[in-house]
Amino acid sequence: MPYTVPPTRTAAVVQQLRNEIVTSELPPGTLIKDAELAARLGVSITPVREAIAQLSVEGLIDIAPNRTRHVTKITQKSALELIDVMGVLACAGFEWGVRSLTACHIDLMRRRQREFIEGLRSGDVLAAGAAGADFSAIVILASGNRELQSMVDLAVARTLRILAMGAESNLWEVWITGHDEILDRLEAGDSAGALKRYRQIYVEYRARVEQFLVAD
Repeated sequence: MPYTVPPTRTAAVVQQLRNEIVTSELPPGTLIKDAELAARLGVSITPVREAIAQLSVEGLIDIAPNRTRHVTKITQKSALELIDVMGVLACAGFEWGVRSLTACHIDLMRRRQREFIEGLRSGDVLAAGAAGADFSAIVILASGNRELQSMVDLAVARTLRILAMGAESNLWEVWITGHDEILDRLEAGDSAGALKRYRQIYVEYRARVEQFLVAD
């Protein structure tokens, strides 16, 4: 999920609101009002409404039957279900792409891992999340299946919300350690070992999130 300059006002609003939701600047349950957002962001109502529709698709905003909109709440149940789905999708992509990785791919993954750690150390959750997502995206895209990466991208922001909530916890350590060990295996030519370790990340991460979030 590399950073790019939004090409339209709607895309810019989507990016801004997504970032505010991920970092809890707009906390879970916040009522979303079109006019207030438009005034604050200096845009018309139309791109705000289009952005809300997109973020609803991404699962970041709930639209009730009476058309009121709220930032989606995070529960233990919803978080674990999301992790299960992400695990299936991302692990499939990793399995399909890992044997197509070149030395250049692995070098790029190593750079993204450094950016991931640097972002965490500086407290920049968004930069860390983007670098961490790119780590996996490099492998998935090596498979040539861009449709799968598009599906993963829809869930990335929701996954990052969980990590951002646990910024002071040990949730991030699962990914830091896992990525380092995956890189070691890839550089040793052990694709099967790298895949096994990637799958284990999701098992460990799920267990820690289950402990971190109070049951509904």
